[in-house]
Amino acid sequence: MSSKASRVIARLLWGFPLLLIFLAFNQYQVARDLKATWEEGVPATAEVLAFETSNRMDVVYDWISLQITMPDGTQLLRERMAIPHTLAPRLEGVESLTVRVLPDADQPVVMEPIINAQWRIAAVQAVMALFGALFIGFGVGWWNRFLIRQGDPALREVNTGKISPVRA
Repeated sequence: MSSKASRVIARLLWGFPLLLIFLAFNQYQVARDLKATWEEGVPATAEVLAFETSNRMDVVYDWISLQITMPDGTQLLRERMAIPHTLAPRLEGVESLTVRVLPDADQPVVMEPIINAQWRIAAVQAVMALFGALFIGFGVGWWNRFLIRQGDPALREVNTGKISPVRA
C-alpha cells in the first residue's frame, strides 16, 4: 500500500468519531423527548392488546400494542411499540397500565412502569457514544499526526543486519 493510500484511509477514519457524535446527539434527543413526555404528558390508562418478546439470540425485537383511553374518553391505538428487551419482563403478563400521552411530541406515548429506566438508558447510551467519539477521535488524530510526521511505518526499510541474542 502506498503512503498516499495510507493517508486517505487515515483521513477516512474520521468518519467513525463523527458517526458516534451523531449517535450521541440522537440518543440525547430521544432521552430528552422521553422525559418531556413523562413530565408533561397527560396520564391515561392503556389496555394491552398484544405483547411479543423474542428470546432468540440473533433477533431481539420486543413490542407491545396498546389501546389507550384518554381522560376525555377518546381512544388511541398504538401498535407494535418497540420496547427495550431488558425492560420487557416488567410488562409481561400485564393487562392494563398507566401511560403518559403528549400529542404531537416525538415520543407521544410512554409507559410509566418502564419510563424511568427507558429515558436513562437513552441518556447513558448518549454519554457512551460521546466518550467513544472522544477516544476514537484521539486515536485517529494521533495516527494522522504520526503519518504526517514520520510516514507510513509499513514502507520503512528493514535493517538486514545480524540479530544478536539478548544477554541477561
